Amino acid sequence: MSGLLPAPPAAGTFTRRSLLIATLAGTALVSTGCTGSPGDVTDAVTPAQVDRLAAQVRVQEEVVAGYDQALSSAPDLAAALTPLAAQALAQLDRLRAAAPGDTATTSAAASGTAAPTDPAEARLWLRGVVAAAAAAHAEACPEFTGGRAALLGSIAAGLRGQDGLLA
Repeated sequence: MSGLLPAPPAAGTFTRRSLLIATLAGTALVSTGCTGSPGDVTDAVTPAQVDRLAAQVRVQEEVVAGYDQALSSAPDLAAALTPLAAQALAQLDRLRAAAPGDTATTSAAASGTAAPTDPAEARLWLRGVVAAAAAAHAEACPEFTGGRAALLGSIAAGLRGQDGLLA
């Protein structure tokens, strides 16, 4: 009542198990070959790039200061602006972490002018601050490679989204 056992595979043929093991081993080999080392030279920065990153930190500080000014001058916008302000601050934190050297907080005055007290005008003013920062980050992005380029591009895209929400 026992069934017949399958014949052993002929020499030189793959079984499903050996094919699966070979596939997993190949995948592991390829994935380890595609990852960079912690000291990946493609993400190293030149002195000019260090200066450019510091400038981008200042640009993002202006965005955060702009949100603070708009929230102070037009408190009616708090419900709409608070999540966007938190996002801008998180972007600043990530940019500071990616920038080598000292990126301590400086007191940035957004655009050198105070936000209007009228909510509609404050929103329009803030939109100008956000749009200018998005353009600055997008312009700086091609000067970098790797993670820093991706970060600047991501921040620029996020600010473009905020610009649309402020419209």
